[in-house]
Amino acid sequence: MTEAPIISDYKAIDAVVNIWTHDALRYRPDWRNDFFVGKMGVDQKTADGISVEQMLTRMDKAGIDKAFLIATRAGPVGQSSCYRIPYELVAQTCAQAPERLYGLAGIDPLDGMTGVRELEYAVKTLGFIGAHFYPHWFEIAPDAAKMYPFYSKCVELGIPIQMQVGQSMNYDIKFPRRSVGRPISLDNVACDFPELKLIGIHVGIPWEDEMIAMAWKHQNVFIGSDAHAPKYWPENFVRYIDSYGSEKVIFGTDFPVLDFERTTKEIKALDIRSNSRRKFLRDNALKIYGLEG
Repeated sequence: MTEAPIISDYKAIDAVVNIWTHDALRYRPDWRNDFFVGKMGVDQKTADGISVEQMLTRMDKAGIDKAFLIATRAGPVGQSSCYRIPYELVAQTCAQAPERLYGLAGIDPLDGMTGVRELEYAVKTLGFIGAHFYPHWFEIAPDAAKMYPFYSKCVELGIPIQMQVGQSMNYDIKFPRRSVGRPISLDNVACDFPELKLIGIHVGIPWEDEMIAMAWKHQNVFIGSDAHAPKYWPENFVRYIDSYGSEKVIFGTDFPVLDFERTTKEIKALDIRSNSRRKFLRDNALKIYGLEG
């Protein structure tokens, strides 16, 4: 008997995906295996790298139509544990499946105006649809002054910016990171940039109530559900998706942190009404990122 598809009448959009091709892995530091395999439980075969074709096949099996690939900028240039995924590499990867793969431009707040111009290049020339920021990698909070030129450029370009909120992870034990991304730090940003679409990814755990409060207060603040397995989501977060937050949360895996198929199966098992589930898995991301056409 053939197993029923994960999603029958529509396909999901994964808004948070790490590019994991062999070319991309050359830019990641040597702690990768210890963290992703040892701590996060990623299977070794995946951790060693997959092709674009293999990723698309896995997405198809999970009922995922589109994926947003991050051109990550993680930490100050020159620090041994830090790394950057080149914008051009992500753009070339997306070009292999242009109706399914989209680029997000990683932000390094220490780059200043050079970084602002590079963000504009990524959007206008390479076709990226949004920006991405890891506050904890730089130990620079979302409402720090160094981020404001980037927010201004995002408004000018009409693109959303997603950033990790909640606690940080110690990827490399030699360089522990402070948790500077409390969801409440989005309050100042949302007030100062009411036109900017802000997405707090990683749910905001362990401060998910704070993240929900920010999304409820601000029309321009949204939540990304990635990096935490759905079967372990706090009950208040599940209820938020299925009630007054049905238009405020978008689906993500943070692949390979979470496997595509595992994540969609666990979401299918949650007690969420079909209309809310569709908004969460697909429609909200289309609207927030301007892909409805």
